[in-house]
Amino acid sequence: MYGPAGSEQAVRKMMMLDEAPKWHIYLVAGVASTPTIFDECKRELKHRFHEAGRDPVIRELLPYGDHTQSMVRQIIQVGVDLTRFWISHRPGGRAVAAQVRELSAGHPVLFIGHSGGGVAAYRAALLLNREGILPDCRIIQVGSPKTPIRRDLREKVSYFQAVDEDGILKDPITRLGSWGGWSRNKLGVPFWNRLKHAPGHLGTITVLGGHPHYFRSKEPYLHPQRGSNLSLTLDRIWERVAMEAVELNT
Repeated sequence: MYGPAGSEQAVRKMMMLDEAPKWHIYLVAGVASTPTIFDECKRELKHRFHEAGRDPVIRELLPYGDHTQSMVRQIIQVGVDLTRFWISHRPGGRAVAAQVRELSAGHPVLFIGHSGGGVAAYRAALLLNREGILPDCRIIQVGSPKTPIRRDLREKVSYFQAVDEDGILKDPITRLGSWGGWSRNKLGVPFWNRLKHAPGHLGTITVLGGHPHYFRSKEPYLHPQRGSNLSLTLDRIWERVAMEAVELNT
């Protein structure tokens, strides 16, 4: 039983939780995705959050368009978002930022981006962070091209890529781009550091298939022992950052 002081502390804690902003989750698709790419993912995420006693806000975005639109145009737009050169127009990033700015200002946001969607999510986070729109954010890049991560956001970004059972890379899209930059060793000699601008956390997911299949939940993407690709992907996401959203969510 709580004493008077303990009761007051418990009440204050509950009031703080009630007043805490709810985390919003954005599932961000890449090039030529179907509008249903995240259907199963969204259902499974909701189920996991509900089991944790939370009612999440989850939205899906296709910042470059869907599979019915020009793939060439979409690839060019991802390339613009991916470039290291300073340019004012980042099409995918700005499209994501516009939606988040309208629907989630003042809320912490968890971005889960697949392929080019991971690039767009990071670019959006940069814009919104500069504007002070979000009190906090996390970015998960799944099967994305490598885009250099700014130092102050490194620990907020996690990156996952598909491998087979022998640990061999299975996702050619993750070979695109670079995190590299020039560094100096202890003797002051410059060398090319391929991880200089890498995300704070790098991980792999052992999936059946490859780049398009991270969020598949049915045969032939269902392993008899490990489970579905979707479950494996969400397990990695959940253990990395989603539980923090559960704990902070109201």
